Amino acid sequence: MNTTKVSLLGINKESTRNPLDVRIVLAVLWVVGMLSSLNGDTYRLNDTAALKSLIDNTGPIVASNGLLLIMSIIFAGHVFMGALTLILKAPVSRWANRIIGILYAVIIFGFWLLGFVLGSPTGYALVWSTAQLVFAILVVWYAWKWKNPEG
Repeated sequence: MNTTKVSLLGINKESTRNPLDVRIVLAVLWVVGMLSSLNGDTYRLNDTAALKSLIDNTGPIVASNGLLLIMSIIFAGHVFMGALTLILKAPVSRWANRIIGILYAVIIFGFWLLGFVLGSPTGYALVWSTAQLVFAILVVWYAWKWKNPEG
Protein backbone atom coordinates (compact mmCIF):
# COMPACT_ATOMS: atom_id res chain seq x y z
CA MET A 1 0.00 0.00 0.00
CA ASN A 2 1.33 3.43 -0.94
CA THR A 3 1.42 5.72 2.11
CA THR A 4 2.93 8.75 0.38
CA LYS A 5 0.78 11.81 0.90
CA VAL A 6 0.29 13.81 -2.29
CA SER A 7 -1.59 17.11 -2.40
CA LEU A 8 -4.09 18.00 -5.11
CA LEU A 9 -1.37 20.13 -6.76
CA GLY A 10 1.00 17.20 -7.12
CA ILE A 11 3.36 17.94 -4.22
CA ASN A 12 4.75 15.07 -2.20
CA LYS A 13 4.09 16.52 1.24
CA GLU A 14 6.55 14.26 3.04
CA SER A 15 9.67 14.52 0.93
CA THR A 16 9.68 18.00 -0.55
CA ARG A 17 12.25 20.55 0.53
CA ASN A 18 10.72 23.36 -1.49
CA PRO A 19 7.34 24.34 -0.01
CA LEU A 20 6.23 25.85 -3.33
CA ASP A 21 4.43 23.78 -5.91
CA VAL A 22 6.58 23.33 -9.01
CA ARG A 23 3.76 24.89 -11.08
CA ILE A 24 4.16 28.15 -9.19
CA VAL A 25 7.94 28.06 -9.57
CA LEU A 26 7.61 27.50 -13.32
CA ALA A 27 4.98 30.24 -13.75
CA VAL A 28 7.18 32.70 -11.85
CA LEU A 29 10.18 31.74 -14.01
CA TRP A 30 8.17 32.54 -17.14
CA VAL A 31 7.16 35.91 -15.68
CA VAL A 32 10.70 36.86 -14.63
CA GLY A 33 11.98 35.82 -18.05
CA MET A 34 9.50 38.23 -19.59
CA LEU A 35 10.47 40.97 -17.13
CA SER A 36 14.12 40.47 -18.04
CA SER A 37 13.21 41.07 -21.67
CA LEU A 38 11.25 44.18 -20.74
CA ASN A 39 14.15 45.52 -18.65
CA GLY A 40 16.56 44.98 -21.53
CA ASP A 41 14.23 46.93 -23.81
CA THR A 42 13.86 49.70 -21.23
CA TYR A 43 17.63 50.09 -20.99
CA ARG A 44 17.90 50.07 -24.79
CA LEU A 45 15.40 52.93 -24.99
CA ASN A 46 17.58 54.94 -22.61
CA ASP A 47 20.74 54.32 -24.67
CA THR A 48 20.98 57.31 -27.02
CA ALA A 49 22.93 55.43 -29.73
CA ALA A 50 20.54 52.48 -29.67
CA LEU A 51 17.51 54.77 -29.58
CA LYS A 52 18.74 56.74 -32.61
CA SER A 53 19.36 53.47 -34.46
CA LEU A 54 15.83 52.29 -33.55
CA ILE A 55 14.21 55.55 -34.67
CA ASP A 56 16.15 55.68 -37.94
CA ASN A 57 15.73 51.89 -38.41
CA THR A 58 19.41 51.64 -39.32
CA GLY A 59 20.53 49.01 -36.83
CA PRO A 60 21.97 45.61 -37.66
CA ILE A 61 18.41 44.22 -37.76
CA VAL A 62 15.90 46.35 -39.65
CA ALA A 63 12.48 46.37 -38.03
CA SER A 64 9.61 45.32 -40.25
CA ASN A 65 6.00 44.39 -39.57
CA GLY A 66 6.90 40.71 -39.95
CA LEU A 67 9.76 40.97 -37.47
CA LEU A 68 7.58 42.84 -35.00
CA LEU A 69 4.89 40.16 -35.34
CA ILE A 70 7.41 37.38 -34.65
CA MET A 71 8.83 39.25 -31.66
CA SER A 72 5.30 39.84 -30.33
CA ILE A 73 4.53 36.13 -30.57
CA ILE A 74 7.77 35.26 -28.78
CA PHE A 75 7.03 37.82 -26.07
CA ALA A 76 3.39 36.72 -25.67
CA GLY A 77 4.61 33.14 -25.29
CA HIS A 78 6.03 34.01 -21.88
CA VAL A 79 2.63 35.27 -20.76
CA PHE A 80 0.76 32.25 -22.12
CA MET A 81 3.22 29.75 -20.66
CA GLY A 82 2.99 31.41 -17.25
CA ALA A 83 -0.79 30.95 -17.31
CA LEU A 84 -0.88 27.56 -19.04
CA THR A 85 1.59 26.14 -16.52
CA LEU A 86 -1.03 26.71 -13.83
CA ILE A 87 -4.06 25.72 -15.94
CA LEU A 88 -3.02 22.57 -17.83
CA LYS A 89 -3.05 19.11 -16.31
CA ALA A 90 0.29 18.14 -14.77
CA PRO A 91 1.58 15.77 -17.48
CA VAL A 92 0.72 18.20 -20.29
CA SER A 93 2.15 21.13 -18.35
CA ARG A 94 5.39 19.26 -17.71
CA TRP A 95 5.89 18.44 -21.39
CA ALA A 96 4.84 21.91 -22.56
CA ASN A 97 7.34 23.52 -20.20
CA ARG A 98 10.09 21.17 -21.34
CA ILE A 99 9.48 21.69 -25.06
CA ILE A 100 8.67 25.41 -25.04
CA GLY A 101 11.44 26.06 -22.48
CA ILE A 102 14.02 24.43 -24.75
CA LEU A 103 12.67 26.39 -27.73
CA TYR A 104 12.96 29.65 -25.81
CA ALA A 105 16.45 28.82 -24.56
CA VAL A 106 17.56 28.21 -28.15
CA ILE A 107 15.92 31.45 -29.37
CA ILE A 108 17.44 33.51 -26.55
CA PHE A 109 20.86 31.92 -27.06
CA GLY A 110 20.57 32.67 -30.77
CA PHE A 111 19.86 36.34 -30.09
CA TRP A 112 22.68 36.37 -27.54
CA LEU A 113 25.13 35.06 -30.16
CA LEU A 114 23.68 37.38 -32.80
CA GLY A 115 24.65 40.30 -30.57
CA PHE A 116 28.29 39.23 -30.82
CA VAL A 117 28.18 38.53 -34.55
CA LEU A 118 26.48 41.78 -35.59
CA GLY A 119 28.46 44.02 -33.29
CA SER A 120 29.76 44.36 -29.81
CA PRO A 121 26.88 43.98 -27.37
CA THR A 122 26.44 46.50 -24.60
CA GLY A 123 26.88 45.50 -20.98
CA TYR A 124 23.21 45.88 -20.17
CA ALA A 125 22.24 43.73 -23.18
CA LEU A 126 24.56 40.97 -22.00
CA VAL A 127 23.18 41.12 -18.45
CA TRP A 128 19.50 41.00 -19.43
CA SER A 129 19.86 38.44 -22.23
CA THR A 130 21.94 36.22 -19.93
CA ALA A 131 19.23 36.54 -17.27
CA GLN A 132 16.62 35.51 -19.84
CA LEU A 133 18.72 32.52 -20.84
CA VAL A 134 19.21 31.44 -17.22
CA PHE A 135 15.46 31.65 -16.55
CA ALA A 136 14.67 29.62 -19.70
CA ILE A 137 17.19 26.96 -18.65
CA LEU A 138 15.69 26.91 -15.15
CA VAL A 139 12.23 26.34 -16.67
CA VAL A 140 13.56 23.29 -18.49
CA TRP A 141 15.41 22.10 -15.37
CA TYR A 142 12.39 22.35 -13.07
CA ALA A 143 10.06 20.82 -15.68
CA TRP A 144 12.46 17.91 -16.13
CA LYS A 145 12.82 17.35 -12.39
CA TRP A 146 9.05 17.59 -11.85
CA LYS A 147 7.95 14.19 -10.58
CA ASN A 148 4.84 12.65 -12.07
CA PRO A 149 2.13 13.38 -9.48
CA GLU A 150 0.01 10.45 -10.75
CA GLY A 151 2.81 7.89 -10.74
